[in-house]
Amino acid sequence: HALRKVAHVQTRGQREQQPGPWVHALLVSSKAKNMLLSRCARPMALAARGVAYGGGVATRSTALARTGLAQRGAVARRRFASETRKEATEAAPKAAEAAPPKEAPKGWWSSAEFWGGLGALAGWGMTGAAIYDAQFSSPETISMKMTPVMIIYSSLFARWAFVVKPQNLLLAACHASNVVAQLNQMRRAVEYKQSQGKGDEVSALAMNAGIGGAALAGMVVAGPTLQSALVAAELGPVSAFAGAAAGPFTVHFWAPMSKWLISGASMLELDRPVEKISLAQYTALTATGLFFSRYALLVTPVNYMLCSVNVALFSSSAWHLGRKVKADFIDSK
Repeated sequence: HALRKVAHVQTRGQREQQPGPWVHALLVSSKAKNMLLSRCARPMALAARGVAYGGGVATRSTALARTGLAQRGAVARRRFASETRKEATEAAPKAAEAAPPKEAPKGWWSSAEFWGGLGALAGWGMTGAAIYDAQFSSPETISMKMTPVMIIYSSLFARWAFVVKPQNLLLAACHASNVVAQLNQMRRAVEYKQSQGKGDEVSALAMNAGIGGAALAGMVVAGPTLQSALVAAELGPVSAFAGAAAGPFTVHFWAPMSKWLISGASMLELDRPVEKISLAQYTALTATGLFFSRYALLVTPVNYMLCSVNVALFSSSAWHLGRKVKADFIDSK
């Protein structure tokens, strides 16, 4: 029984040792049994001692290997942290140089929002003037030249105020309202002309409006194709102007052009009878010309044409406004 227990000693990675049939044959004799045990005891003890020693060595080797890995991992982490701090230190000045400089707070003179807000308020004054005139002024004071121009002008500027940077929604709403108000004024003027037996004048006006509308629609449809052709032709300044952000194929160009029509109509009527001058309308136009002269230089894209036309509008409207004030408030005394 003791021999079987010793023979069944099992180690990691070794096969289980079992006594063969010759052991059972020797067990029949106590002498043979004692002899076998005496001869096998020492090798078995040594084997058991060796197994224990080998296991300890393996355990110590595994522990040393794990300790070595942990130490190497700690060294690698410290090296990575050191390199990261070094890179961050070197990158900080470069990032500071690459970062855009902080803009200084803008004063009222350099604020597009400030001048755009004033321009919108002046525009609302123009819309309010049309509404006021519709309620309290005679239709004979309505200009058949200025009113159609105002309709085109406000239509284009409603679009311009929506796409310009910074966006001016107050101005866009103002011009959309002015289109409705000016259409009402045009209706009143047409009805008055017809009541006065001037139907031929109304027909001629309608014919001109139809021709202008058809030409405008054709330009809008053909515009993108024509612009692409001019830019691809590489015609120097012509191609550069055609592809410009405020070029002739954008609302940034045509909105100021419509205002030139207002200034032109106003200049063509410099001798207009003062009784046909609307005080409210020309006050609003004068203020609009003043505010937009500065506003045009602060938007994106910068619009020099818009600036120049507002200088002209301010001059012509102020002329008519001065004549009206002189006739109604100075000469009447």
